[in-house]
Order: sequence, then C-alpha cells, then structure tokens
Amino acid sequence: MASPLGTEAETLLPRVDTMVGVFYFGLFAMSFDFVSGYTGYLSFGHAIFYGTGAYFVVLAANGQVPLLAPGTPFMLMLLLAGLLAVLIALAIGALSFRLSGVYFAMITLGFAQVAYVFVRGWDYVSENPKDGVAVSTDVHPGGFDVGVPGIDALNLEIGRLTGDTVEFLFVSLSGTEVSYYMVGLVVLVCYLAMQRLIHSPFGTVLLAIRENEERAEAVGYEPFQFKLAAFAVSGFFAAVAGGLSGGYGRSVAPDSSMYFLVTGDALLASIIGGFGTLAGPLYGRLFDETVREFLSKRGSGGGLLPYLRDHLPAGVMEADLVGGLTVGGAIETFLNGHASLYVGVIFVLFVLYVPNGLLGTVRDRLGGTVAKQLPDYLDRYRRD
Repeated sequence: MASPLGTEAETLLPRVDTMVGVFYFGLFAMSFDFVSGYTGYLSFGHAIFYGTGAYFVVLAANGQVPLLAPGTPFMLMLLLAGLLAVLIALAIGALSFRLSGVYFAMITLGFAQVAYVFVRGWDYVSENPKDGVAVSTDVHPGGFDVGVPGIDALNLEIGRLTGDTVEFLFVSLSGTEVSYYMVGLVVLVCYLAMQRLIHSPFGTVLLAIRENEERAEAVGYEPFQFKLAAFAVSGFFAAVAGGLSGGYGRSVAPDSSMYFLVTGDALLASIIGGFGTLAGPLYGRLFDETVREFLSKRGSGGGLLPYLRDHLPAGVMEADLVGGLTVGGAIETFLNGHASLYVGVIFVLFVLYVPNGLLGTVRDRLGGTVAKQLPDYLDRYRRD
C-alpha cells in the first residue's frame, strides 16, 4: 500500500482471499445460528449440509450428478444443492427433533459423522476419496459464474486462480477481488432472506420456542413443525455456503467440509460474534480469521511475526533476555505457529467475559439492534 500506514494496515487487516473465505464460511455460521441461536437446539452435525453443497457443486461440474450437464449454470447448482440439503435436513430433523438438549446435539453429530465416513470411502467421488475431488478442466473448462443465468453481461466468474478480472475506467479488479464482491453479493442476499424470516411471524415463533417451548405449545403452536422448518431453511443456506466454497476453490475434501470440527468453527464464530444475532457469526468469523492471520508465521507480507522481523533493529533482535534467549528467539518461540493457541485463549475469554459476543454486546449497550438504535444514538450525540 502506497501510504504512510500501508505496512501497518497490511499487518492488521486480512487479505482479500481470506475475506472471500470469511464470506462463505460466515454464511455457513449464520445458517448454524439460524437454527441453533433462534431455537436453542445446537446442531453439532451441521457440517453435513455444508459438505453436501460443496460436493454437489464439484461433482455436478464433473458431470457426476445424474441429469445435470457439466455446463449447468453455477447459480442453478447452488439452488439445487440447497434443495438437496433441505431434503436431507427434513430426514435428519424428523428423527433428531424428537430429542432435545445434549441428545439432539449428539444425534446430529452422529448423522454428520456417518456422512463423513461414507464420503471418505466413496469411490464414486474420486480414486482417492480421502483427499477429496477437484473440478476437472477437461470435463468442465468453463467457470463458476455468479449473476443472472443466461445473460453473459450480468455474470462474473469466481475462482481463486480462475476468476474474471474487471477493468473499467480507473478501476481494475483482479480475479480474487471480483470473487470478493460476487461471493459477498450472494452472502448478502442470503443474509437478507434469513433476516426477513427472523423478523416474520415464523421467526417470532422460533424465539418463543427458544425461550419456553412448553408455553409456545400451550398457546397453539406445534414446535416440532417450526423446528423442522427452521432446520430445513438452515440446511439450505449452509449448502449454498458450501457450494460457494466448492465453486471458489474448485475442489472439496471431506476433512474441510463434512468433518465435525467444521461445525465447531461455526460454533466458535457464533459465540465470538453473538448467538441469536444472525449477523454476529459473520463478524465472529472475521475476528477469528483476522487474529489467525495477524499471528500467522508467513514469511512475507502481513502478520505480526513478519512485521517484527522486518522492523525491529538487529540490535534489539539479538539482545539477550535470559539464559541465552534473544529477543528474536523469544518472538519466534511465542509467535511462530501458535495462532490456534492464542485463538483458543481468546475464545475462553469471550465465553467468560463477553458471553453475548461482539454484536450481542453492542446491542446490549445500544438497547436494541444496531439498525434501530444507532440513528437515535447518533441523533442524541449530535444534540449533545
């Protein structure tokens, strides 16, 4: 960055390709919060829907999904992946929602682990299913276009290395930057759709179920049906998130899509961002990735460790601290490869001292949602 604080900004802020991942995984975390944060039922197996979307897109692109040609528009793939996840969610939810509490969490985890083991050993996926599958350029040479299917002028291709570039007047966007905006656009539309559902009578019933399920049933609602519907909606958007992941990376692997720790990352994002806030998990994921990248051990560009290596004087780096340990050695010892450790510490601190998460705490301070309270707050500030 050609500015006085360019190096510091590069050190603190996440890269564009990191932000693309924040968007699609943030959507997955929001879908997790849609059912877990608004009904109180923790779905520990939510990765099954994320993985379903990713695998569906990649397999469809390779011509391995019956009745779908490899050139099927990407937006249609996302829609079909979401509908497939809805069917899976209805099947799993019909059994799982007969339980509650930790039993519900465990049975959903069990379903996801069954799917994970199945996909890892499914030879139809690839010759080595444990390593996943990539989009074959021989079968699917085209791109994954986000936009209006059938109108080339309203489509832009996403992809880590294959995305479209845009040059218009003084604006020049790389493939990664185009992916940032297009993936972000899909995530925004999905967020607005979930937000609309949350603020509808349907969402009101979900909140009633979360607060007191017996009372909700006593006033005439059928909690089972509403929980099942919320689970299906959540599965749809989780699959869309997985499809974006598969389309952007042009590959999918079981360990990064269907493994239970993928759901764990969504839970982490929800707790940091704020349960029951919908947008909070996106901020939680952004916070998580920003900290990880800031504490990364990459040798060039970005991150605290490279910054200290490049900017601390040699005399300081070689200064002895104790027992022959230099400042440079201490920095390497405490920072190199320990990002996950510090993220874990931050997670514990959030649970203890910021139980409502980032967005939840802001709402508590404002006395309501940011969209409703911020204008009044700014107006009072101007008057004062």
